Amino acid sequence: MVGKFRALCLLALLAGIPSAAQTQTPPVPKPFPQPGQPVQPVTAAKPGTQVPAKPAAPAATGTPTEATLGVAIYPNSEFITSYDAGQGQRYYLFGTNAPFTTVVAYYKNVLKDKGELVFEEPPVHEFDIGKFKEETMAFPPSVTVKDYTWGGMEGYLNPKLGAQPARFKTIIQIVPAPAGQ
Repeated sequence: MVGKFRALCLLALLAGIPSAAQTQTPPVPKPFPQPGQPVQPVTAAKPGTQVPAKPAAPAATGTPTEATLGVAIYPNSEFITSYDAGQGQRYYLFGTNAPFTTVVAYYKNVLKDKGELVFEEPPVHEFDIGKFKEETMAFPPSVTVKDYTWGGMEGYLNPKLGAQPARFKTIIQIVPAPAGQ
């Protein structure tokens, strides 16, 4: 009789009757910040002292100029948007329908630097325009050019609804040095 009872209990467990361990799930750890939550840098401080927060990059207002960026902007490229890169830096995206090789040749000529082909597929070319200081910068000051038509892609989607062009063949990312450096 005891054997049949054990068999029925085992059958009930396998059939889906939840046990106490099955109904309580441990919380899932969140190692990364969630969208909308501020990112707090981890720093060691003495107990009882406050660590001053690093200032966020200033919000972008209007279309950046060559004077504000400190580097030439490819002619007839369209400003798309900018993002807070952290540590007082922003990066700026520009789109153009000029071919990747034409844009790279332009920056080679203007910057008097051959830059570096970072990736062959899809083609990404980077030009350093300043020294990277790890303690004060999130990204090295640079101009990065990427081909968005590689492999038959239609291009980078213009985020401005109904705007022309609808897609950009080439994207230019400019990361200027933080103000005062």
